[in-house]
Amino acid sequence: MLKDLFLTNRFFGLFAAIIFMFVLGYSIPFFYPLAITFFVIGIALFLVDLILLFNKNVQIKIRRRLPKIFSLGDSNKVTIELENQSSRNLELIIIDELPVQFQLRDFEKKLDLSANESKGLSYHLTPLERGVYSFGSVNVFANTKMGLVERRFVQDYPMKVPVYPSIIQMKQYELKAFNRVTNQKGIKKIRKIGHSYEFEQIKNYVKGDDYRSINWKATGRQGNLMVNQFEDERAQQIYCIIDKSRTMRMPFAGLSLMDYAINTSLALSNIALQKNDKAGLITFSDKIGTTIKAEQKANQLNKILTALYNEKERSLEANYELLYHVSRKLIKGRSLLLLFTNFESIYALDRMLPILRKINNLHLLVVVFFENTEINDFVTGEVNTMEGIYAKTIAQKFIAEKRAIVHKLKQFGIQAILTSPADLSINSINKYLELKSRGLI
Repeated sequence: MLKDLFLTNRFFGLFAAIIFMFVLGYSIPFFYPLAITFFVIGIALFLVDLILLFNKNVQIKIRRRLPKIFSLGDSNKVTIELENQSSRNLELIIIDELPVQFQLRDFEKKLDLSANESKGLSYHLTPLERGVYSFGSVNVFANTKMGLVERRFVQDYPMKVPVYPSIIQMKQYELKAFNRVTNQKGIKKIRKIGHSYEFEQIKNYVKGDDYRSINWKATGRQGNLMVNQFEDERAQQIYCIIDKSRTMRMPFAGLSLMDYAINTSLALSNIALQKNDKAGLITFSDKIGTTIKAEQKANQLNKILTALYNEKERSLEANYELLYHVSRKLIKGRSLLLLFTNFESIYALDRMLPILRKINNLHLLVVVFFENTEINDFVTGEVNTMEGIYAKTIAQKFIAEKRAIVHKLKQFGIQAILTSPADLSINSINKYLELKSRGLI
């Protein structure tokens, strides 16, 4: 009983006031009998509150509900179900022992429960690291309206939940990519160019159809304009290649660039598989990490998800020569390669450019790298000092150099995406759909 008994601030406030009255009673006799009266009343209220709370009929049933997995970088819902199994109203303070990765030391929720009432309390957590997150006990502190003492109810609830690359984002982008009538911001509607598609059917001409697709023989037979309809070519190979060297360790909004690339690779692989293409994965740094051959099997997405979950950043430089040799050995046939990396200067690009050109000769290479959003925000702000003007000039030069990298890649026929980390998934998926619609893969 004693280990679950806690005195509240109201208790200490009441008896601090009584002690003050006793002190005043030494110089002002009027306060001494008043202090004794309030002391007796305070003790009586304390005992009554104690009896009400520690009655054996007062019980609280506690249950925590977690999703099977958490999504990296997304808001994940946690629910605690509480049932007041007593005949009196209770005021509750709930303290859940959260995983150490969140470093939340002041987590506290309040809830009022009427007699024999059940309620669910929900809160959200946003994990910023992959791995296993361990939850501890659920502590519930109950008090009555008097609020002089609290009784602790502890539900020993050790639970573990793995944090995987974002399943939530993957499903959101899938809906956007396949919803043909959506007007939401995000996936662009790409007009198909040319006829590098598989024939699907002959249909009646509708205003807006490409007149070059008119089938004149069918038109003559039917007496109405008829057009050939094509569908996207299938079974094309799409590889996400993730640089996990030290250049990808830079954090934005709590997530590293590598984690942004991991979330995007999962979403893009899912859309590619839904479009009947083959999705694969390669990770590398100073050595090759995961290699998953592009296939269209039923468990392919699960293989990619598991591999992305287990990836770890490395503190060494990326070996692009090794990547080139592996791409020649592993990837058979021309494929679309989306390389997620980060170049901070023209000099860094020049060192890797000869190898990137070799890879681009074999495949359709898209180099995806990142804007520094913090520098962008700094440039748009106002400065009033000479030092600030100097820093802003350097920042503008840094931004211009990023754009020069894009221009130089395009000069050598290499597709490039310069994007903020937050827009990485949208821009990468749009590029995949654009290249597919243009028949370049």
